[in-house]
Amino acid sequence: MFLRTSSRRRAAASVAAACALAVTLAGCGGTTKKDSSDNGGDVKATDAKANPDAPLKKGLKLAFLPKQINNPYEKIVDDAGIEAAGEFGGKGKEVGPSDASASSQVSYINTLIQQRQDAILIAANDPNAVCGPLKQAMKKDIKVVAYDSDTAKECRQLFINQASSEEIGRSQVQHIAEQLDYKGEIAILSATQNATNQNTWIEFMKDELKKPKYKNMKLVKTAYGDDDDQKSFQETQGLLKAYPNLKGIISPTTVGIAAAARYISDSSYKGKVVINGLGTPNQMRKYVKDNTVEQFSLWDPKKLGYLGSYAAAALASGQITGAEGEKFKAGKLGEYTIGKDGEVILGPPTVFNKDNIDDFDF
Repeated sequence: MFLRTSSRRRAAASVAAACALAVTLAGCGGTTKKDSSDNGGDVKATDAKANPDAPLKKGLKLAFLPKQINNPYEKIVDDAGIEAAGEFGGKGKEVGPSDASASSQVSYINTLIQQRQDAILIAANDPNAVCGPLKQAMKKDIKVVAYDSDTAKECRQLFINQASSEEIGRSQVQHIAEQLDYKGEIAILSATQNATNQNTWIEFMKDELKKPKYKNMKLVKTAYGDDDDQKSFQETQGLLKAYPNLKGIISPTTVGIAAAARYISDSSYKGKVVINGLGTPNQMRKYVKDNTVEQFSLWDPKKLGYLGSYAAAALASGQITGAEGEKFKAGKLGEYTIGKDGEVILGPPTVFNKDNIDDFDF
């Protein structure tokens, strides 16, 4: 029989473990992110009140912290955000790691705190690994905006989401299913195992595949290329060797889909294995035109960075606090409304194919 104090300790440990699990699920599972009523709003529980008539402050310092500094997609997002900062008299910059490991962004956050940035905009490699320093930033009145890939909700004031996570996840399955006539084995080539956006989309993909119309399709593997071109290329090769009956690959990452298309384009699998997912027109144009890839999707990353910059400025200027229902103006993009858990949605993704790909340059 244990002492009463031991029981209390065990109970406390159980509660802590349950909380840790809840935070992890909030970052990785789309349904939890959508339906949770946990304490993600704690960061907004201050005495601050929104003043929608407040002007945007001049001279705001905004720092963009991407998953990794050499990611072409993230470069487009961040450059657009930095340019937008100039529109309202602010100054933006991009800093970040060269790898997308879970803890690689932590030291950069600490440096940005020391530099007294007005806002940190982060595409999180891991929803929880960055939480400690981001909470410290918010304690020092540095605003925190997640974009592209969310942190745990208590670690930021806003999340600028490219599109509805559910729409992104389900649509990728829907698109590849139509191409495969709803038959065959498929695989997913993701970025890192801890990427919040990737995991949320993948959960919706798996849920979509449970529907009766996909009964003749099977997800055989989720591989991780870590948003590294060479590793993604090798993972594509590995999938095709391990699963000789593979008919399609969904890659919800711009690095992954480009690497997969490059491998397929110079192999005997061209015309036999369907590649779909998320990519930029400039990366994918040659693969669409040489018939390696029929179609893929993405939102406009320039608009994502632009929206993030104005959202951060609105926070730092006191126009908004991050509460659900608040509204702010994002320059030429117009007015946006903050949704549940501080989420702001850019808009629906665009499907690119031979008919429209030359209409875009990013």
